[in-house]
Amino acid sequence: MAERDAITDPWGARTPYGPGDSWPVRVDSHLADGVRAEDVDRWVPSAAVLHSNGDGLEIAVKDGRIVGVRGQADDRVNHGRLDPKDLYGWQAGASPDRLTTPLVREGGRLVEATWDEAMRRVVTRSRELLDEQGPSALGFYTSGQLFAEEYYTLAAIAHGALGTNHVDGNTRLCTATAAAALKTSFGCDGQPASYTDVDHADVIALFGHNVAETQSVLWTRMLDRLAGPNPPALVCVDPRTTAVARAATVHLAPLPGTNVALMNGLLHEIIRNDQVDHAYVEKHTVGYDDLVQQVADATPERVADICGVPPEQIREAARLLGGAERLLSTVLQGFYQSHQATAAAVQVNNLNLVRGMLGKPGAGVLQMNGQPTAENTRECGADGDLTGFRNWANDDHVAELARLWNLDPMQIPHYAPPTHLMQMLRYAENGTIRFLWVSATNPAVSLPELARVRSILEQDRLFLVVQDAFRTETTEFVDVVFPAAIWGEKIGTFTNVDRTVHLSEKAVEPPGAAKSDLDIFLDYARRMDFRDRDGEQFPAWHDAESAFEAWKKASAGRPCDYSGLTYDKLRAKNGIQWPCTAEHPDGTERLYVDGKFFADPDYCESYGRDLITGAPTEPDEYRAMNPDGKAMIRPAEYLSPHEMPDEERPFALITGRTLYHFHTRTKTARAPELQRAEPEVWVEMSERDAKERDLEDGDLARITTARGAVQAKVRIREIRDGVLFLPFHYGYWDTEATSERAANELTPTDWDPASKQPIFKTAAAAIARVEEDR
Repeated sequence: MAERDAITDPWGARTPYGPGDSWPVRVDSHLADGVRAEDVDRWVPSAAVLHSNGDGLEIAVKDGRIVGVRGQADDRVNHGRLDPKDLYGWQAGASPDRLTTPLVREGGRLVEATWDEAMRRVVTRSRELLDEQGPSALGFYTSGQLFAEEYYTLAAIAHGALGTNHVDGNTRLCTATAAAALKTSFGCDGQPASYTDVDHADVIALFGHNVAETQSVLWTRMLDRLAGPNPPALVCVDPRTTAVARAATVHLAPLPGTNVALMNGLLHEIIRNDQVDHAYVEKHTVGYDDLVQQVADATPERVADICGVPPEQIREAARLLGGAERLLSTVLQGFYQSHQATAAAVQVNNLNLVRGMLGKPGAGVLQMNGQPTAENTRECGADGDLTGFRNWANDDHVAELARLWNLDPMQIPHYAPPTHLMQMLRYAENGTIRFLWVSATNPAVSLPELARVRSILEQDRLFLVVQDAFRTETTEFVDVVFPAAIWGEKIGTFTNVDRTVHLSEKAVEPPGAAKSDLDIFLDYARRMDFRDRDGEQFPAWHDAESAFEAWKKASAGRPCDYSGLTYDKLRAKNGIQWPCTAEHPDGTERLYVDGKFFADPDYCESYGRDLITGAPTEPDEYRAMNPDGKAMIRPAEYLSPHEMPDEERPFALITGRTLYHFHTRTKTARAPELQRAEPEVWVEMSERDAKERDLEDGDLARITTARGAVQAKVRIREIRDGVLFLPFHYGYWDTEATSERAANELTPTDWDPASKQPIFKTAAAAIARVEEDR
């Protein structure tokens, strides 16, 4: 068991291995000062919750408090390794500024209250609005950090008991495009590949995926392959020269907003060189001829003019992708948060489909998540999807869910597509939504165009409820705050990117009067006196395990089938991939191994959307296009971004994540090692751009867009000319500043037409030095 300084050595020592070998074990750990392993009273199984990788770990408990963590050697995800946020982030739970009692607004300020008083206010306002306006007055905005049992309960309450269509998660900001791309290509959400494909691939292509910082342990796995015999080639697409880019065989650095053009250029070359698996395409896909037509003119020279990438680099990347025998493709925010997000991510699916690279070791696609439980948000139905990957536009699916819940099908709203977050904000802005319940997220820092967001949240006519572990920028606008238990203080399951389900056991008691999110939702349901068709209380479950058993029934027969799992089974072997059924009791490593997809018209989760307009595909149109439920190759025309750099604002601004922080730092800034590593916001720019503006490394600069300004210290790094990078994590709760710190002061109210994911990577910006003594 190795302790290391994970701040200076985030990826740890190499344990090289070759293709087809098992990734060697390396157990990482960190304990509080003065605590030795032999001092620990209990080691409690869990997994990581400050990124999406799903690293299996154990929580160290001594004298009723968490004192550290260690990796689980036998976990299929990490083989014992932990990243910096895993190793240090647990300290936030013991922070002295934890919320420990409910708060309510009195006379314009928040004061302590009892649970009865706080919940009475929420229930009273809910009933008033239901009587005045009906369910359309109420909206729910949740997280990617709760447990499956909690999301399922929220979905049952919001969509079932209340009947509101206004439910979404902050997964809308990070991985809504992952879901949309998977539905577009395969008829359903769910990652086709597995992390074990890293062990077999001969080419790994990372599209807008800075895995070294967002999923550090997965990058460690890739580094160990690179250090071993017969290493894979790496293709990296990123405008920044990250650790991934430095290790890449080919690094493509396109201008922000040009990903579709780049993908069309790569597909053009693969088709031109006849590196297509025609037998696979003919047997298992529809739409190939349309793709051929779309990319016919996307020559490397034409694409180079759009993307600013040399044509010879495009050809070299295409040669690697087209010549791979086992191609693993991964995608994340560089594609998801950019212009034409879904269209670009779908082209990555197209790449693997035309090459026949699915369902076999080393060959697949991972449309990555950004948060630890984003997969659960989607599969449980707490983010605009219908529970169990059911299809909102399929009446039989709605009726099936109504039978499971013992409710009238008309009680479950399906008259229109579910309301996505950006539309919910508009409804709150115009007064249609008058009640918003926010759980475990901080929209006053994480949403685009923050001045507008603040103006919406501070309206007197909006009744705002927040449940969280800390006071945040968002709680300053609330009517009621519920103190929530966090990781280590409650029990539940959560599922990572490659469909691995972990059970997180309760290690310690939550502080003060804090309660689990599940208990808060169920308390609300009981006080609202929700009933099913037989007059029985709804939801029927009462604790985490009974909620899990109910969720299993809801998932049975659907792609995300949990029916073969139990808490006891996960205690015996934590970390099992769904679908897990009687036929596959040990889980399922890869989807689509037989070339059969979840795309049958009667079974699919979605009929898809037009990639350019976002218009939903009609059921009859889908059935005519894909009667046999094959994978769908969907081409897309490149369109230029809505906001382009100009003379006044000559830079393309991109925002993103960093190695040491997560979301709005409510947890990571309370971990001393992580906070010391990155205490303040910075702006990254190229050496040439800095020199032209008389900027030096460490200078304080002001970055402006049409929406606002941010002040940040300059870091001169290897980033393509004409591009600025700002981390989005920094808000105002830990500083005296009240403006010009959060990156989202600068980002626009704009979103992808298909996934409805906000666009954080194509703002036009200017930068200038703030005059001060150097």
